[in-house]
Order: sequence, then C-alpha cells, then structure tokens
Amino acid sequence: MNTVYLLLGSNLGNRQLFLEQARKILTERVGAISSQSAVYETASWGKADEPSYLNQVLSLQTTLPPYEVLRMALDIEQELGRERLERWGSRTLDIDILYYNDLVLEESPDLIIPHPRLHERRFALEPLAEIAPDFKHPVLKQTNYELKCMVKDELEVKKI
Repeated sequence: MNTVYLLLGSNLGNRQLFLEQARKILTERVGAISSQSAVYETASWGKADEPSYLNQVLSLQTTLPPYEVLRMALDIEQELGRERLERWGSRTLDIDILYYNDLVLEESPDLIIPHPRLHERRFALEPLAEIAPDFKHPVLKQTNYELKCMVKDELEVKKI
C-alpha cells in the first residue's frame, strides 16, 4: 500500500461542494482517505485579481502507481468542470500530487514528485503540515513543519 498526499483547490462556483465531490470520487477511484486537513481559504497564488481558493490536503492509501493517480486526478478535474485555459487560471477543481511515499520522480514534465513548487507555497504547506508535520521532503530533507515555518510566501492562509 502506498501513501499519496494530494492538494485540492477550488475558486469557482460552489467551492465547498467541489471539494466534497472530489473527496468522494477520490475515495472510490484512488483509495481510502487516511487523513484530511481542515479547509483553508487563501488568496489566489500568481493572480491577485481572481477569487480566493478553498484548499485542503488529503492523505490516501492507494495501490495505484503514480501515473495512474495523476490520470485519475486529471479525469476528476475534468468531470467536475475544470477547463485548462491559462496557467494559474481560476478553476472549479485542481488536484496536485504533493508526495507519493518518499518517491522522487523527475523523468517527465507531466509528473514531478515531490511537487516542484511545494516548498514555495504557503497554501499547500499549511494544510500539509497540519496532517503530516513530521514527514520529510525527500529532496530537501526538511519536515513539512520546517518548510511551513521557512516559506517566504506571504499570502494569507486562513483555516475555516
């Protein structure tokens, strides 16, 4: 069994409902949720003029390999109305793979694990450190809690 950490985000429509639907579908298709963070409201990263996001991190137990988890995540995003029109654009749902066990995977630009910008993003580190504070980033060799304390990103991240 493998542990995968996923970041969910939504800033369009009924954001809470999109997160709920994503959790349900992920449980059916990827694996059981072993832990989940609170939901956090955050300003849009990279685009200040967009609606705020709701973000949440899930830890799931899965037998699927990383590329299959990615395929499932992309399918779920599309099913829930995601349109990929611009980088960092608004979306009904975004699912990012943060970690897959302690795997380091860099052989394709389509899937890099750990997420290549995780350590730069408070909106990901706050909920991640809530459920896995002692898990060490396999490349940076620092815990999620340490990364959260060191992140320079000053966007407001508010637990709701």
